[in-house]
Amino acid sequence: MSEVKSYLVGVFDDDDVLLAAIKNLREQGAKILEAFTPFPIHGIDPALGIKRSRLPQAAFMFGATGTTCALTLQISTLGFDWPMNIGGKAHLPFPSFIPVSFELTVLFAALGMVGTFLLASGLGPGSQKTVFDPRSSDDKFILVFDIEKNKQFSVEKLTEMIKATGASEVNIKDIVEKH
Repeated sequence: MSEVKSYLVGVFDDDDVLLAAIKNLREQGAKILEAFTPFPIHGIDPALGIKRSRLPQAAFMFGATGTTCALTLQISTLGFDWPMNIGGKAHLPFPSFIPVSFELTVLFAALGMVGTFLLASGLGPGSQKTVFDPRSSDDKFILVFDIEKNKQFSVEKLTEMIKATGASEVNIKDIVEKH
């Protein structure tokens, strides 16, 4: 089943103008769906109202899981399954467990963060992202507004508001969304 959704796309030429426009439009009550920029802009996340990522907590949990798996494997193997007396050393030589534990901590944290990021961003296999304006990866800054979520403004009023904040152009883009 397909549905056509309409979006208002504001195109900006400068990152400082875009940042000021985001703050101004949010103060006026406009709901911004997304911003697309050709390079990272310092301060855009708080301006858009995006909360701090919880990816560091996920990385810590994946790393702790890696450390636990490494220590469990080494302790169970060298301490219980195949205890060996090598040069009179202890069956559980913790200093020699450090390299393997470190490597598995890094491996689990890295792979876990990649998987978590892909799932949280909706970038899994078979996903298709909408390109609102191809110039967003070159030299333009794009603000996208979902018309349905901005019902308090008419399309003409929202277009005027966006242009008043410094947009070089404002377009309506109809996207066919498949469910």
